[in-house]
Amino acid sequence: MEFGSVDEILSFAIDGEKEAVKFYSGLAKEATRASLKQTFERFAKEEENHVLLLSDMAGNKEKIDSYEFNKITDLKISDYMVEVEYKEGMPMPEILKVAMKREEKAVKLYSMLADKTDNADVKKVLMILVQEESKHKLALESMYDDYLADQDN
Repeated sequence: MEFGSVDEILSFAIDGEKEAVKFYSGLAKEATRASLKQTFERFAKEEENHVLLLSDMAGNKEKIDSYEFNKITDLKISDYMVEVEYKEGMPMPEILKVAMKREEKAVKLYSMLADKTDNADVKKVLMILVQEESKHKLALESMYDDYLADQDN
């Protein structure tokens, strides 16, 4: 994957974030438990915020500059899963697997894009997205782990 400009990187990332909004909005509509519905709605809103952040980097310079990075634990649960395609009506554990793999891929993608740019502002935005997607991955992996733990009871 090669990009000719910063704008091409941002355009690519924006398209990915828009697709994530659509994905999580769809999952929220399908969720059978209120807690999952709220989680997926929150993820969709956060992905919408990522679109805005990427779409208007200059307008968000203060927000970008003030962003505080934190260490996000990686449970690595999705690292050991095979990617499967989402199908309407999937059982919740399978939906969580699909979502975890999507977030894992987003983290890797934004990390790779950050490595490909010398523009400090773009690099910081992409690293913010790495952190935000890492938070989603952790939340999904924790939900999946909790689900598996509940099966033993």
